[in-house]
Amino acid sequence: MKRTLFSITIALIIFNYTSVCAKDYPAAFFGVKNSADVLNTKAIQTGIDYISNHGGGRLVFSSGTYLTGCIHLKSAVTVQLNDGSILLGSTNPLDYDRQNTPFDNGRQSCLALLLGLNQNNVGITGKGTIDGQGAPLVANITAMINQGLIKDPNAKKPGEDNRPMIISLFGCRAVTVQGIALKNSACWVECYNQCKNVMVNGINVNSKAFHNNDGIDIVDCENFTVKNSSFTANDDCICLKSLDSTKSNANILIENNEMHNGASGFKIGTATHGTFRNIKIINNKVYDSYRAAVSLESVDGSTIQNIEINNMTATGVGNGIFIRLGARGGNRPSEIKDVKISNVSIKVGIKQGRENGSAPAILIAGLPGQFVSNISLTHISVATLGGANAATYKMSAKTLTKVPENPKVYPEYDMFGELPSWAIYIRHSKNISFKNVRIASTKKDFRNAVVLDDAHDCVFDDLKLTGPDAIKEPFSYQSSGNKF
Repeated sequence: MKRTLFSITIALIIFNYTSVCAKDYPAAFFGVKNSADVLNTKAIQTGIDYISNHGGGRLVFSSGTYLTGCIHLKSAVTVQLNDGSILLGSTNPLDYDRQNTPFDNGRQSCLALLLGLNQNNVGITGKGTIDGQGAPLVANITAMINQGLIKDPNAKKPGEDNRPMIISLFGCRAVTVQGIALKNSACWVECYNQCKNVMVNGINVNSKAFHNNDGIDIVDCENFTVKNSSFTANDDCICLKSLDSTKSNANILIENNEMHNGASGFKIGTATHGTFRNIKIINNKVYDSYRAAVSLESVDGSTIQNIEINNMTATGVGNGIFIRLGARGGNRPSEIKDVKISNVSIKVGIKQGRENGSAPAILIAGLPGQFVSNISLTHISVATLGGANAATYKMSAKTLTKVPENPKVYPEYDMFGELPSWAIYIRHSKNISFKNVRIASTKKDFRNAVVLDDAHDCVFDDLKLTGPDAIKEPFSYQSSGNKF
């Protein structure tokens, strides 16, 4: 797997580099104006169409500000944003086109500043910035909803299909996004759906303009690399999804990135209809995310398999590691298996005021007769809060049968309410191995550190648990073959 992903990365670099190195065309050549007041949509599209029809090349924006509405990317064209250039998204909702491709929760169309449909050899590169102006754009969407011009049941929080992303590409091949800054999206910042051979390298995403500002969403893609980038988001920072049960996310490399202030740092889910396989998350850092540092969720009939997470640090997060099977829909059981997590250091305790220190640091939960399996956790360190008090906290090992299954509930680490352990909780799982794992609680907690509920053949090798008066003895219920 390691050799395969390395070869894919090198091939992507060479192929994508050669595909975007072609003739340069100044944007001004097509009448594009350096102005925050002149709408350049038509002129920019004219340039992109011309370049695509004449052998390909780069549409180059020099230093300046360029106001535009929706642009459709075309084959063999790279949008080059030089240092000091700003591509400024219009705040008029009517300046955005719809692309009739599914993107989430059954929605069959999406809006974006830059759209691309079934194009080859496309790029967005340089040291410039794309600013979606999400806050004023959403304000104008809300005004149009109140005026009856846009249909949406919630004017205060318009649906994702009424809020433009910055980038949305569907079915594209040989895509390079490199060096640019993306900020202030009205919805997800960027979404790549059923794309292949994609290189995202050295970008800076900073988007907290509104709800659902995912940093990057990778949906049913193959041969996809995200590296050397920074994501500050108002939702999940790096998120893999699957919307099509016949498709898959395969051969994905997430390497040397920073993730700030999001919901989850790295997440597979929530939409999980197809498969996820051969995914590596290497040398990443997570800061101040109010959900889990790592979330692996299969809740729509997906198989998540052959996942490697190595060398990750997470500070100020709401939870450590969350692995969950659910049954929201789909025509097959959900699966998570063959996952390796190693060399991970996590400090729980977030700044946003949504911390749930009573949640276990590591939470692995399948469903009855539907097990999470073959998970290894090696060289893991978690500093958690703990602090559950017997006087106010109702759940303990003696009452764990009251923990709900919640197969159709949106998966998050706090979805079960109170849980009977503070360090490790494993339910409906088998073949889970722990080696050289350290979990420390800063506050006294009356619960057992480890609780196994319908857990089988789990191995704990060199597990160290510390905390004020910590109850280190594991508690097992309807479990077998576990070794401590």
